[in-house]
Amino acid sequence: MPSRPDAHDPSTLRVLTQAVHAGNSVDEGSGAIRTPIVMANSYALPDDPSGISWSGTDIPLYTRNSGVNQLALQQKLAALDHGEDAVALASGVAALHSVFFTFLSSGDHVVVSDVVYEATHRLFTELFPQKYGIHATLVDTGDPEAVRTAMRENTVLVHAESPANPTTRIADIEALAKIAHAGGALLSVDATFASPMLMRPLDLGADLVVHSLTKYINGHGDAMGGAVIGSRELIQRIKSDAMVDVGGVISPFNAWLIMRGSVTLPLRMRQHSTSAQAVAEYLEADRRVDFVAYPGLPSHPQFDLARRTMPDGCGGMMVFALNGDHDAHNRFVANLRVVTSAVSLGHDESLIVHSDASSPRAEHWPVRFRRNDRYGRTGHLRFSVGLEDAADIIADLAAALDATDGL
Repeated sequence: MPSRPDAHDPSTLRVLTQAVHAGNSVDEGSGAIRTPIVMANSYALPDDPSGISWSGTDIPLYTRNSGVNQLALQQKLAALDHGEDAVALASGVAALHSVFFTFLSSGDHVVVSDVVYEATHRLFTELFPQKYGIHATLVDTGDPEAVRTAMRENTVLVHAESPANPTTRIADIEALAKIAHAGGALLSVDATFASPMLMRPLDLGADLVVHSLTKYINGHGDAMGGAVIGSRELIQRIKSDAMVDVGGVISPFNAWLIMRGSVTLPLRMRQHSTSAQAVAEYLEADRRVDFVAYPGLPSHPQFDLARRTMPDGCGGMMVFALNGDHDAHNRFVANLRVVTSAVSLGHDESLIVHSDASSPRAEHWPVRFRRNDRYGRTGHLRFSVGLEDAADIIADLAAALDATDGL
């Protein structure tokens, strides 16, 4: 017989039950069965506060250190990602910066994925080297040997994205962890595109996993936040340095909103993955589509690795391009009626954005993500498949293709 599940001990719960109960508690004051929003800057001190650490993060004291809603959210995030502890911050970029700020010092070297989020790219190609003398080597983290070759004696961190933004490249996290640890470095993985439901980098050997909570974990497009999950020792360092003394803490309201959204994360990710698979297969079969990059397609360069590291689905993110020029891509987007043209991802609604490859980081994208051999510099379409009926999404894409001149 399995051990009895206990809502107060997330380790005894399966993931669907964790998503509902982890971090939540009955409010002692009101009797509410859901942790309420506590919009307080400060919390009452004991009669003798002399033994309190004014920078402590384990009990509510001052909201820059920790508050009721943040502590509840952190408990749930640690449970979902199989970590010992978590820190919730104001945004996904705040979470990324917290890792780099905490563990890097002047003169250190970092191995970073050459396909990363815009802010991460700028941090390691401009701000950190110019301001702090921290230098990075950008490599294809889908190639473990490239990472091994890039390691130096002063390498203290390897940072990857999986799936990568925007190319959906998958990193072999187990291999990267062995390489990083052999060189005395930490491995951090931004798994925002996957969420804890589809990939748990800590189980694969990573030291830290980063999420933009703004995306799938919140899932409703109405709150910003970021998180880092890992061992208690590493997370406490981030809390002390990057949260308390830099001030990147999440607001109580956003923590409450994300806590609410996370309850349905397992169900939503299942639907995102199912719909995206159908949409990707449709697009790949249409002659007007130049290519589709989705880890669930056999045509994806790391299809086998994706099946091994994301066995429960490949999520809702894909990239595709049309057999048309730059303007044709814009006309196609303008003809959509269900899919929304907007940045971000992981919302309930489907979102699409035409990237014209003007960003400095685009030089590291595969050629097909930057240009079409026939139509020149066309860029690509990053597509976040939402929770609408897959048949309606496909019908909208088909109608927009039919209505777009030049395809």
